[in-house]
Amino acid sequence: MASDATGGRQGAGLSAHILPTSATMIGVCLTALYISLLGPSSESRVLVDKLLAFDGLVFLGSALLSFVSMRVAREAGRWERLAESVFVGGLGLLALGGVALAFVVN
Repeated sequence: MASDATGGRQGAGLSAHILPTSATMIGVCLTALYISLLGPSSESRVLVDKLLAFDGLVFLGSALLSFVSMRVAREAGRWERLAESVFVGGLGLLALGGVALAFVVN
């Protein structure tokens, strides 16, 4: 891969975007989790709560992987691709949790 002016590899900026966005998405998951507390207590709400809590952990994993990709020179591209995949999976889970939340909270 070609190097940029800073001596890194081309596309290294993606991890610099994944890390803060993942941290923000953890906050979004926590906010949605607290919004779900507005609804009546039910088995379905507990499942949505668990989904949103797990999704927060998925975004934490994405943030950690992107951090690792910025810190290691060896195989950084592999770490960055993994961080990106985990991040996109987290977005999918968050969308699923949002739809489920819409049916649980009246």
